[in-house]
Order: sequence, then structure tokens, then C-alpha cells
Amino acid sequence: MRHLFIIAALAAAGALSAADLKIGVVDIERVFQEFYKTKDASTVMKTNRDKVAQDMNERYAAYKAKVADVQAKQKTMQDPILTEEGRAKAKAEYDNLVKEVRFMEQEISEFQQRRSMQLRQEDMDLQKGIYQEIVDVVQKKSKDDAYDFVFDKSRTGLNGVPTLLHHKGATDFTDEVIVELNKAAPAADSAKKEDDSKDADKKKESKK
Repeated sequence: MRHLFIIAALAAAGALSAADLKIGVVDIERVFQEFYKTKDASTVMKTNRDKVAQDMNERYAAYKAKVADVQAKQKTMQDPILTEEGRAKAKAEYDNLVKEVRFMEQEISEFQQRRSMQLRQEDMDLQKGIYQEIVDVVQKKSKDDAYDFVFDKSRTGLNGVPTLLHHKGATDFTDEVIVELNKAAPAADSAKKEDDSKDADKKKESKK
């Protein structure tokens, strides 16, 4: 997802020369990091991971207790004062405990695999939704401001080299996208939204 883009936004009607093209760039990775919903999603995922870790710890604790029961029962079986009947009873109890331990081992392994897959899917779903919101805002601004092409300057190739190496004359409207996305942030983030807006205004003034 994070290397998702080149966004081709609404080419102007008719034949245009290269000099007539209006080109914009956006740092999608930076937008993603500074979008308030990304931070909210991180909090949600941390809560989910902590819950899984807690569940795993509870299962391991129960498993260790059961293993201790097996070891204790094994010592009982070896007690020389036991009668044959007592030893047979202890052996049957030992066998049942061993079965329970093996069942717990399988259950823990399956639980860990299942929850790990669920966490990965939840994380992917959250990120997909966030990126789609970013794309929607970028595309709307591209249309409203009549950009011919908009490129993601944070995109890199397979070798790690940035895809967009130079963009002379292109307008970077990353800050404006961040401000737009964070307009709906909760009241606790209002001061941050105001600072972002001021920074964006300052950068727009400096470009004039």
C-alpha cells in the first residue's frame, strides 16, 4: 500500500504542450504519517496486540501449571510405597495429564497463528481505508485546481531509489492535503490542526 501511487489526475481536454501542463507532487508517505486517523489506527492496533499478548500469557501460565502437574504425578508414580493398584491409578492420571498438555500445546499454537493472521488482516484493512481517504482528497484537489498530473514523490522502486528524482516547476501541495484531512480531527487535535494550517499558509506565501 505505501508504494501505491502514481496518481494521474484528470488530463486537460485537448492537445497540450509540455510547457502547458500543470504538474503537482504529494508526499503520500508523509501525509499518511501525519493523518490523525493513522495515529488512531496505531492506537487500535496496539490495543489489539496487547490483548492477544495477554491471552497468550494466560494460556502459557495455564500450560506451565499443567506441565507442573504432569511432573508431580510422574514423581508420585515413582514412589516406592505405592501399591500396584495405586501405581496403576497414578499412571492413568499421568496419561490423562499428558494428553491435556499436548492438547494445550496444539491449542496455543493454533491460537497464535490464527490471531497473528487476524492482526495482519486488521492492520491491512485499516491502512487500506486510510490510504483511500488520502487518495480521495488528492484526486479532488487535483480536479479542483486543474492539475494535469500529480505524482507521489515518496514512491520508491524495487531497488529503493525514488521514482520521482526531479520535479522542476511542479507544485508540492502535501501540506494542503494534510490540513484538509485533519479538519475532522477530534477537539484534542485542534491545536495541531491550527499549526498545520498556519504552516501550509506560510509555505504558500513563500512560493508567491
